[in-house]
Amino acid sequence: MRRSILVILFCLPLLAVTLAMGGRLFAPASTTVHELAPGVFFRKTQTEPTFIGCNQGWVILKDYVLVIDANFPNQADEVIQLIRQQTDKPIRYVFDTHYHGDHADGNMRYAELGASAVASERSRLEFETKGIAGFEESQHSKPDEYGELQYRQPDLYFPQKFVIDDGQRRVELLHFGHAHTLGDAVAWLPKEGILFCGDACVNGAFNYTGDSNTESWIAVLSAMEELPVKVVAPGHGELAGKELIGKQRRYFVELRAAIQKMIDDGRTLAQIKQEIDLPFYKAWTGVHVNTREENIEHVYGELTAE
Repeated sequence: MRRSILVILFCLPLLAVTLAMGGRLFAPASTTVHELAPGVFFRKTQTEPTFIGCNQGWVILKDYVLVIDANFPNQADEVIQLIRQQTDKPIRYVFDTHYHGDHADGNMRYAELGASAVASERSRLEFETKGIAGFEESQHSKPDEYGELQYRQPDLYFPQKFVIDDGQRRVELLHFGHAHTLGDAVAWLPKEGILFCGDACVNGAFNYTGDSNTESWIAVLSAMEELPVKVVAPGHGELAGKELIGKQRRYFVELRAAIQKMIDDGRTLAQIKQEIDLPFYKAWTGVHVNTREENIEHVYGELTAE
């Protein structure tokens, strides 16, 4: 099993986490764990030089543990070990924010412990089709990790909202609409002001739009902004404050507007890829917007669809 570099930072005040990680202190080559509130953990996962999976979270409740995003099978193993260093309470739920393999392929590892996987109802078809296909591809491309593992779809689906409340802590699983995927959902801790976003909001050049509707995604981000968020735990990249939701929303607003203007001016897709420029995006992510060709192609297709 691949071992990632791990730095554990416990009991950091929320304000300090927000200020430090929301700035330019990016550490893509490390995996770090932060305790955002007593019993609420965020694992920021390494993305360079090797991408090893998504960010994850877990919440230790009175009698059991909720895990946020299963990740790849080998990363699920890593997180289970971390949880077992902190508590012997059973893991009852693993929440898949969406169907992508780096967020859900590790479900079987939690099922082996008796946990139920939970996801939004709108993601069911994606799990049953694209999820299975992606898992089977990984069995061929990563046989050492996937081997003879069997794909595990969610056990429970919820329409708009699934509430976990033990009288001491409340976690709301919320589906706002089609964003990164049709079935995106987030985990909201209202008492602590912590929002685990999955890939509906990321911190850096991590957006994949192939399953998205960017117009609807903007509306989803606007709905997320209405929550009294203090800390954003993104699907990829570093922790941040609520301002990250605005940055993610601004990217899609400006990308759509820039591409639409260039279409109106008669520019071809090839010309748009070469000429588009969003200075804000480079300041945020460190890369030029035209390096995200898949995003440009997807938005162009949305805007030119008959």
